[in-house]
Amino acid sequence: MKIIVPMAGIGSRLRPHTLTTPKPLTLIAGKPIVQRLVEDIAQVVNQKINEIAFIIGPVAKGFPGDTEERLLKIASDLNAKGSVFVQHEALGTAHAIQCAKDALDGPCVVAFADTLFKADFTLDANADGAIWVKQVDDPSAFGVVKLKDGFITDFVEKPTEFVSDLAIIGIYYFKNGEVLRDEIQYLLDNDIKDKGEYQLTNALENMKQKGMKFIPGQVDEWMDCGNKNVTVATNSKVLELLQTDCINLTSDDVVLENSEIIQPCYIGKKVRLKNTTIGPNVSLGEGSLVENSTIKNSLIQSNVTIANANLDNAMIGHHAKYNGKFTSVSIGDYSELA
Repeated sequence: MKIIVPMAGIGSRLRPHTLTTPKPLTLIAGKPIVQRLVEDIAQVVNQKINEIAFIIGPVAKGFPGDTEERLLKIASDLNAKGSVFVQHEALGTAHAIQCAKDALDGPCVVAFADTLFKADFTLDANADGAIWVKQVDDPSAFGVVKLKDGFITDFVEKPTEFVSDLAIIGIYYFKNGEVLRDEIQYLLDNDIKDKGEYQLTNALENMKQKGMKFIPGQVDEWMDCGNKNVTVATNSKVLELLQTDCINLTSDDVVLENSEIIQPCYIGKKVRLKNTTIGPNVSLGEGSLVENSTIKNSLIQSNVTIANANLDNAMIGHHAKYNGKFTSVSIGDYSELA
């Protein structure tokens, strides 16, 4: 089994955090989003993962020079071969996948790295593939599927009229990755675009027209990481799920001085808390110092210094400094104080 992870987008909706860190490498409860994603997939498919192929953007578009090294370690930690490919132009979902065409053979899962999920799902040997979906209130913002007798009959991209409320969450299984590779190559060779881009849904439709059968994979939890508010909410949900699994979310070397941690929380190593209450639903990265503050429902990265703060639904990036006592501030592009 192989996992193909397109993650070349610049994450504009999550700026300024993505100006220095690609969105899939943003830490959620102490782990990068993309690491949690591939770990969840490995657990769901319950098969040995032979290779994980990541498709990233170029360094010029905000991907740090150590991105490849970090991704290869994520694959290695799952005892899988790691491969990294670069999408130099944003030409659509199908084009992104095709950048990893050398890895598209045999059974594979394609998963776009801006979402997390929880599911209990068994792959059907009689189906040619599976597409994970989630029932949503407003399907007009998503690609959706229509079903008949348990199989997918139609793919509809952002319907203007109601056709289905089963939204495609961006995770797909293909029994034969080479068939997907060939269908995408057909789109590229014949310049078949939708809204100016090469779309995966067009390749899926062609495969269906040739008799291939796809089934829906239902998810219990679908957690988006598209913008700041939903990313903070996803952090809270992940913490709740980890707490249910009885995982110790607080490192042993946190220094508490007249401070309290209200679970669920993730507290990284070498964190110092003075006269502070943290939680519930807070991730606080390693090497951080927080003084005279109350923080809840927030996602805070590593090596952060916070003082005199009262934060709720906050997201703070690496190496940031925030002091709620002072009014002299320096705020960069795309920043928000709300």
